[in-house]
Amino acid sequence: MSFSVLANNLEALVLSWETKLTDLSEEQISVPKNSQNRTIKQIVGHMVDSASNNTHRAVHLQYRKSPVNFPNYATFGNNNKWIAIQNYQNENWENLVQLWKYAHLHLIHIIENIIPEKVNTEWLADSDNVVSLKEMIEDFPRHFKLHISEIEELLNQQ
Repeated sequence: MSFSVLANNLEALVLSWETKLTDLSEEQISVPKNSQNRTIKQIVGHMVDSASNNTHRAVHLQYRKSPVNFPNYATFGNNNKWIAIQNYQNENWENLVQLWKYAHLHLIHIIENIIPEKVNTEWLADSDNVVSLKEMIEDFPRHFKLHISEIEELLNQQ
């Protein structure tokens, strides 16, 4: 199974948004908050966390016995704890955008190199939710675009 089209589309989004993000002012990235009370800086930080966690899941799902018991950092609102603990609100914006870019480019690289025989390996996302590696990868662009749309919405309010 090849995820090359998905990877190429995701890479195009990352590269097109890098400049858009870099060009934003401090006020644009720090002041307005979305329905989850997140600024653009915090949304971008959350996207870094998502790319990082999905990278680790994709790796674990290719060598561990299925189903893989791997923590779901988003369960019970823990992703908000990740945002707060890492203090994305006070992160250097240029560094954060580069981290965002390269975390996603690395995940894309992993997606392009998934062992085809491992796509049905399952992850125990929580006690009643099992997700295959294939499903996880296929859903990632939806999640990415969801957060891009949140950023667009905040920018349109300004």
